[in-house]
Amino acid sequence: MKIKCFEDIEAWKEARDLTKMIYSSIAHIKDYGFKDQIQRAAISAMSNIAEGFDRGSNKEFIQFLIIARGSVSEVKSLCYAALDLGYLQKDILNNIFDKCGKLTNLLNGFIRYLKSSSRKG
Repeated sequence: MKIKCFEDIEAWKEARDLTKMIYSSIAHIKDYGFKDQIQRAAISAMSNIAEGFDRGSNKEFIQFLIIARGSVSEVKSLCYAALDLGYLQKDILNNIFDKCGKLTNLLNGFIRYLKSSSRKG
């Protein structure tokens, strides 16, 4: 399938799901600084995939995908803190980690693909 817009990108769809998962899993948290940080990290993954898509070259797109991958790692790290602080239960944490793993794998595969393709120069 040809990717015509960022909404066609599987990694973006997964990042969108991760964002929804994070927001719903932490809705009860009153630690607003923590809540803001983990929400921003999830949204950053989604947004960097979208922004990178509209850049002028694969090199730039890859850089944005790498940033998105870093944001996914930030979500995971913050989830450990959420578990330790009693903000998340282990089963919810495991579901989030599964989503993060799938997203990271998609990003890694997409980066490999872009390194070998000639999309947009």
